[in-house]
Amino acid sequence: MDYMDSGMRYTPKSETDWDTSVQFLPASDSKKLEKKKGPGKTGAVIGVLIFATVVALMTGLLVWHFHFRKDVRVKKMYSGSMRITNQVFEDAYEDPKSPEFKALAKQVTSQLKTIYSKTPQLAKYYVGSTVQAFSEGSVIAYYLSEFSVPVGQEAAVDASMSSMDKLVDKAQRTLFPPGSSLVFDDVVSSALDARLFTSSFSMFNSFSQHTRSNHIGTIESPGFPDKPYPPDAFVQWRLRADPGYVIKLDFDTFNLEENCRNDFVKIYDSLVAIESRVLDEICGYYSPSDPLTYLSSRNVMLVTLVTNEKKSFPGFRAHVSQIPRRSKEMTCSRQLTGSKGNFTSPNYPNYYPPNIFCEWKIEVPSGKVVKVTFNKFLLSEPGQENSATCGKDYVEIDSKRVCGEKPDGTVTQTSSTNQMIVAFRSDESYVDRGFTAVFEAVDNNDPCPKQFQCKNTRCIKSALRCDGWNDCGDMSDEMNCKCKTSDIQCKNGLCKPRFWECDGVNDCGDGSDEKNCGGCKSGELTCHNAKCVSEKKRCDGRDDCGDGSDELDCARVTETRCTDLTYRCKNNKCINKVNPECDGTSDCDDGSDEANCDCGRNLFKTSRIVGGQDAEEGEFPWQVSLQVKKYGHVCGASIISPRWLVTAAHCVQDDATNRFSQPGTWEALLGLHIQKQIGRNVVRRNLRQVISHPHYNEYTFDNDIALMELDGPVSYTDYIRPICLPAAQHVFPPGNSVMITGWGATREGGFAATVLQKAQVRIINSTVCNELMGGQITSRMMCAGVLSGGVDACQGDSGGPLSSPSSGGRMFLAGVVSWGDGCARRNKPGIYTTVTKYRGWIKEKTGV
Repeated sequence: MDYMDSGMRYTPKSETDWDTSVQFLPASDSKKLEKKKGPGKTGAVIGVLIFATVVALMTGLLVWHFHFRKDVRVKKMYSGSMRITNQVFEDAYEDPKSPEFKALAKQVTSQLKTIYSKTPQLAKYYVGSTVQAFSEGSVIAYYLSEFSVPVGQEAAVDASMSSMDKLVDKAQRTLFPPGSSLVFDDVVSSALDARLFTSSFSMFNSFSQHTRSNHIGTIESPGFPDKPYPPDAFVQWRLRADPGYVIKLDFDTFNLEENCRNDFVKIYDSLVAIESRVLDEICGYYSPSDPLTYLSSRNVMLVTLVTNEKKSFPGFRAHVSQIPRRSKEMTCSRQLTGSKGNFTSPNYPNYYPPNIFCEWKIEVPSGKVVKVTFNKFLLSEPGQENSATCGKDYVEIDSKRVCGEKPDGTVTQTSSTNQMIVAFRSDESYVDRGFTAVFEAVDNNDPCPKQFQCKNTRCIKSALRCDGWNDCGDMSDEMNCKCKTSDIQCKNGLCKPRFWECDGVNDCGDGSDEKNCGGCKSGELTCHNAKCVSEKKRCDGRDDCGDGSDELDCARVTETRCTDLTYRCKNNKCINKVNPECDGTSDCDDGSDEANCDCGRNLFKTSRIVGGQDAEEGEFPWQVSLQVKKYGHVCGASIISPRWLVTAAHCVQDDATNRFSQPGTWEALLGLHIQKQIGRNVVRRNLRQVISHPHYNEYTFDNDIALMELDGPVSYTDYIRPICLPAAQHVFPPGNSVMITGWGATREGGFAATVLQKAQVRIINSTVCNELMGGQITSRMMCAGVLSGGVDACQGDSGGPLSSPSSGGRMFLAGVVSWGDGCARRNKPGIYTTVTKYRGWIKEKTGV
């Protein structure tokens, strides 16, 4: 029986039941059972009763043991492959129904049975095997073996099957006579992913496809594109190419449930699901502008789709083609010469192939040395995130191995001569995006002319030394520093920007930037009104602070007295939970905290391959480009509903030549990613009205917020969606990471960006920020600064969103880009309008 092709519904024969009859042997001396004179009739009756009770108990125990106590077993499936060296592949082996396939499969399963029968840990539990497929080389057999294993013995069976290659080798030396038996080598075996053989799938399908040269085939999830894929389904596609070619699998659409524990696609470098040959497991939603492309190492590939019984999504479509084994995507070793150049892992920026080895021999002019810098380095693998040995995929530079995922530009190496060898190796399982690297000839005595050389040999601008930012990636530019008077002098010798002081984050590493912050003593809680109370009084049911802040965000959500700090439900009852809205848990009795939550999510899975600080298309679907007609982009805005946008008031102030306050001046571009590229995902809208805050102060930028109504409602798409509006009581604490986005200038005095930019920044303590900005910060302003060197704090332009992630995974509109002191200046944070201060005004004007 073919386990996979029968929908994984194979049920092994049940073990023979124990004999349920229980017999007792007669007593050897019948006189011992006769009634005797002695204690009397009552004693005899009691003795008989006791004896009968004991017999009944023994009988019950024996019946339970032999009948009701089942031999509990679990089904274990193992997949594997082996090369048959004394056979030549025939085309008929592609067809499981052909006599040739059946005859060879019978031989394989017969020898597998013999191998298992001679292994004590396997023989008594073995149920059966099936051959799933054959492929070239000489002939490779792909099989599944089933075992019925008593609970507690699984580890022993796993251990025996993990050494399947040794079992086969031993059997071939002792059991199989030469000449008449199949000869196996390159034996691979692993436990099958249990999610692939559940017997409860309501749908099972298996397809085969053999691609040819100059032909592109297609595989699609069931129902695509007309309807979502079915629930509770298992579907597999066995893909083949001609000998001498490899499979290229290119997804142009991929939209599954976000959690891989529910629905997932698994891709194997094999024709059966061998876990040691899995290339990737993927789920979620990937942008069509960032396709997933995989290559096999041989001429076969297996794609599996597994869905659970809940929720269905559009699914996927992929194109299948074959490319020569020696094509550009598969080859990489070469000689590199000259003063500078670049090289990448094979198939970059798509996934590199498994089981490949590359070597670059680099030579620069005599008298110079070679310096290599990896601008992107993505060699990560599940379970290997913190590997120090790099035993799987790795890059080797002059005998030094590097693996995992590294920050851009931090992997760098300089040789001692004018030659260097860089090697790259991938193993048989799990692939990643790979790397892109540059090499250059440098002076050995001065490898970083007019720059600072980091300990990892990376070169950075001298001005970045001792500025509080880890520009090197290994902190060597921040060691042994003498801090400026404007910086924090950490006790461990590090210097940190002043605006990181007292923000609730331990930036120094020794906590010294968070000491002497004017707060309460150790063991005391700082109330929102600055009062100090004992930590023991937190969540004790009494308002010890006087403003209720000591009773907020307790372990149990309770109804509480309404204050300026508590969340008010639609029924006007208040709860003590902080930021309860749209977190996936209904905390209000009327469920109003989870109402209107179709916001703050992008539908795409964010890729790590994005270059620089470019955002992905669709990553921030609430971002709007506000353009003056016949001129171009001027400001940013955020979508909050099908009709309404939020922007900055200073964007809509008239000047001597332009009437920016008039809706006819503007058009809004929604879904835009690249300026002047108006694709099918972009929607143009005119404005019906512009509402600037009535108390906007053009000198101080206080109340710098405005609303815009579109001339008609817009339909939400993958690229056009609203951001969540926070409640008036929503808290955005100092130290939290937030995102700014926009097409603004990437440097002071520079040109506007063409591609939508993103930068991660951190909310800054308002008191410290006010000191940095010379007392210009009002209670309606929020400050945020960059987290790491080289990221520009004003990449998001005026009116654009300051997006803050919540515990529920949604983005909330924390602020509106307002003003700053210059652009990209260190220690000068960006200033944003605090949206929570205007929640009532926004509701009044828009109904949102």
